[in-house]
Amino acid sequence: MSITTETKPIPEDAGARRPRRRGRWLSWTVTTFFALWAIVRVGGLEQGSFPTQLMTMTPYAVVLALLTALLVVRRNRPAAAVALAACLALAATVAPRAFSAPADSVHASSGTPQAAGAPLRVLTVNLFGRADAQAVVKLVREYRPDVFSALELTPESVTELDAAGLGTLMPHRVLQADWGATGSGLFAKHPLAPLDDLFTPIGHNMPAATLTLPAGERVQVAAIHPNPPLGRMEAEWNAALDAFPSASPDVIRVLAGDFNASLDHRAMRDLLDRGYADAADQVGKGLVPTWPNGRKIPPIITIDHVLADRRVSVTQVEILDVPGTDHRGVFADLRLPSTL
Repeated sequence: MSITTETKPIPEDAGARRPRRRGRWLSWTVTTFFALWAIVRVGGLEQGSFPTQLMTMTPYAVVLALLTALLVVRRNRPAAAVALAACLALAATVAPRAFSAPADSVHASSGTPQAAGAPLRVLTVNLFGRADAQAVVKLVREYRPDVFSALELTPESVTELDAAGLGTLMPHRVLQADWGATGSGLFAKHPLAPLDDLFTPIGHNMPAATLTLPAGERVQVAAIHPNPPLGRMEAEWNAALDAFPSASPDVIRVLAGDFNASLDHRAMRDLLDRGYADAADQVGKGLVPTWPNGRKIPPIITIDHVLADRRVSVTQVEILDVPGTDHRGVFADLRLPSTL
């Protein structure tokens, strides 16, 4: 007695189907990730620490979404189409920062002609408690700021800066120096009057003052440094940005410092909507990264800013390397409106 078994032939393409299915699953997974990123960024929907931090990488997501579309287009055209749509949506939020606003335009947001009043030069640097004082003072001599917003300013840093010559160049100051990351201060060439009730700082010390320029113009300046949106501090970071003063029709205000925020954060855009413009963004340098610096990897995110009243014009912005600190400095040459 013999038993015969019948074997069914295996389709020749069965082995190839599994990799194709895995490839389609992977392409849809990656594409869906970028699609969700675009929805969150365009809609300002980020919540929680990780999504908030992820938004700082949006400029890179534009490139990665485009590469995804190119890589999957042959095997999964629908997924490629979704990736391309995400790329375009993200690019629409990022690309304008690479271009200067027209120099002779009227500010669309305020309806005010370009300012042509007194110059106001602003420098901000997160000193990291260990920036090279000689290098900082060299920048002050070169760029001649009227006011210098210094973050992570320690008592030792104040002593070193004055020894390097800052005390002579910028004798006026409103300082809240402290050890660690808490300290901040404003140094100026012209008189400063403390503004203790301009806003309630949340996070680090954030002194504010009224700067009186030689011709009598007065400008309110604040040194900005909220805690980063890490872990449970994300809610505090949102509250800190919300607490910053709005622009006022009665006075020019400038906020300068380490915001621990980029223009891809809803909280930062909400602050801008309260009457400010980002100086670097106005001159096409809004994508130049400022952190981390002085490491093996180059700076990758843009979190240091000079925000000025929209009635102010921006003539120059420079992003500056500063030895000893993990932040790059930001210098902005502004022009105040002729009249308020």
